[in-house]
Amino acid sequence: MAAITAPPPPPPASTSCRLPRRSSRPLTRVAASSSRFRPSSSRRPSSSISFPGAGSSGGGGEILHVPPPPPPAAPPGAPVYVTLPADAVGPGGRVARRRAMGASLAALAAAGVAGVAFELWWGVVERQGPGEYDWAGYLDLAAMARHHGLRVRAILAFHQCGAGPHDPLWIPLPQWVLEEMDKVPDLSYTNRYQQRNKEYISLGCDSLPVLRGRSPMQAYSDFMRSFRNTFEDYLGAIVTEVQVGMGPGGELRYPSCPTEKLNQPGSSSELGEFQCYDKFMQASLSAHAQILGIQEWRSGGSTGPDGSQQDLEETSFFRADGGYWDTPYGRFFLEWYSGMLVLHGERLCMIADTIFSGTGVTISGKVAGIHWHYYTCAHPSELTAGYYNTLLRDGYLPIARMFAKYKAALCCGCFDLRDAERMNPESSPEGTLRQLVGAAKMCNLPLNGENSVTRLDDASLNQVIRSSRLYSGRSSGTSFSFNYVRMNKSLFEFHNWSRFTKFVRQMSDARTFLARLDVRRGQQYLSSMSVVWVVSRACAYT
Repeated sequence: MAAITAPPPPPPASTSCRLPRRSSRPLTRVAASSSRFRPSSSRRPSSSISFPGAGSSGGGGEILHVPPPPPPAAPPGAPVYVTLPADAVGPGGRVARRRAMGASLAALAAAGVAGVAFELWWGVVERQGPGEYDWAGYLDLAAMARHHGLRVRAILAFHQCGAGPHDPLWIPLPQWVLEEMDKVPDLSYTNRYQQRNKEYISLGCDSLPVLRGRSPMQAYSDFMRSFRNTFEDYLGAIVTEVQVGMGPGGELRYPSCPTEKLNQPGSSSELGEFQCYDKFMQASLSAHAQILGIQEWRSGGSTGPDGSQQDLEETSFFRADGGYWDTPYGRFFLEWYSGMLVLHGERLCMIADTIFSGTGVTISGKVAGIHWHYYTCAHPSELTAGYYNTLLRDGYLPIARMFAKYKAALCCGCFDLRDAERMNPESSPEGTLRQLVGAAKMCNLPLNGENSVTRLDDASLNQVIRSSRLYSGRSSGTSFSFNYVRMNKSLFEFHNWSRFTKFVRQMSDARTFLARLDVRRGQQYLSSMSVVWVVSRACAYT
């Protein structure tokens, strides 16, 4: 792990720690290419969709949908949404694999899901230049969702997708942003080894005009405002929630570990690196120390481990007995480091609240489920990610309170993970989730649960149902829903599809399940079995 070279901290107080188990408005230019796709009341999606090979005769069969059904009313249980593939709209700004996507949306509607979620990538929409937005593919995708009676959760993704150009799902930040980061490397998050991370712009320069005269916050604001104006006819009725990307992976956190590393099975031993060595973060740390009148703490940062996979007891910062995390300097540093993250989230929530006020959409943000060292005193993997959560301090309540201030929903993962499956005895996804859900309850936040691993085995789905009971069914007026992350071809395989449709019924309510062949008001719905066949045929013709 990367450590910050700090001035010598005061002698560490001896701390003996026996760990108990946790209880269970500027003007925006819009590219002309996207304006042609602006929805209007006079323009409706096509009333029929054709699937090659779907008819009883050889080729050219049609399944008729007239007119598209309205978005389903909120079910009495926990509605299920499905996150679409990250490349649902390709780098060129158009819907990818359109036939397969149309068939898949029809299948999801037939299964009774409430809607779909998908990322609107900054690197796709504003790829042509600052202030030039191409929303065409995403407008098309939203129209397809409306055609099938599905709601939309729009994820405004200001981060990179994938590990690099070799990754088949590679979507970097806009090229013009990367050019500015090449000119000024300190726009990237930086650890003590001067390793740069370009997944997301460093929050240390949030308010500085480093993007060709605009600050990152102004760029995010202009993007949101353009989205609001372009999707005006969808907001509130079809697009019911806007999740604002707040960091790498879309989560409010520092890139203490590269996102692709966090998703690897062997990541349980990752401590992570503090990301505060770019000049903007260092200037903020120095100013914070100066305000407190502690001159000797004006430079450097936290003394951390020498590598990201060390034993905790070999590190000076995170060890249980006498670690710097529980000294005056350690508390000063961690309060500043986590405070900068919360401030970044608050700036984005304030902007989103202002822009989407009166549109009928809910705003939301996502918090990462960093659970790998939850059963330790220092919780190092959480500390390096920016969550000041230790045995002695609740690090999630300040974040929940910030979300509550702007009536934003909280999204978090780990709903499918069990402690029994952990590779590291110090890890506890269930404990982490209980604490996150507890913070949401205390602040009366709407909660969106997610799975951390894309799988459809019985153990995983049953764990989601059990985890959902931590929050669902409350009488306080707050809501709970679940995002299944994410749709792929294996979802529509017969045995997986059977499990998924059963899961949807259990999560929501049997009355909302539409996987049956029925005729109402002249509309024909696909049966559960025919859905699998139609999707497989559509994929073959993509």
